[in-house]
Amino acid sequence: MDVAGTTRVIFIGGRSGVGKTTVAAAASRVLAERNVRHAVIEGDNLDYAHPEPWRAGIDLAEQNLAVMWRNYRRAGYNRLLFTNTVSVAQVDGLSRALGGDVDATAVLLTADDATVDNRLRRREFGPAIKAHLARSRRAADELDALDVAIRIATDGRTPTDIARQLLTAAQWLGG
Repeated sequence: MDVAGTTRVIFIGGRSGVGKTTVAAAASRVLAERNVRHAVIEGDNLDYAHPEPWRAGIDLAEQNLAVMWRNYRRAGYNRLLFTNTVSVAQVDGLSRALGGDVDATAVLLTADDATVDNRLRRREFGPAIKAHLARSRRAADELDALDVAIRIATDGRTPTDIARQLLTAAQWLGG
């Protein structure tokens, strides 16, 4: 069954270690508790390949998102939590990939260097950690320069608290 109507999407962006995936999972739990039908797509997985397709100018992530979302829509979903580091800079292209009428909210999660370093050191390992930390700092600088209206700090907060703020800011919980 193809469902007509608006797709409501929250694009959750931010540097590595800021908590995008964790917050999306918490937001999903909050929505599930309220029986709000929704999907979660981790954008990094849409073009995870070597060599990276995006480096060659191939929009594989958008193509894969279009196919996935079409299937979700057929199954009756119209709300999406989408995570990807730079999604907040690609709202127009990603919205086009979703097709139809899209009500998009971009949310940039932020955290200070010390918080992110601590988080990344707990999940990354080996000699590549220094390069990963440096990439995260560069991404933070680039993302901080963007004109994103909704910015939510994740330092010292629970994922559920951040998720509720994110969902309220996007007007998915009212208030």
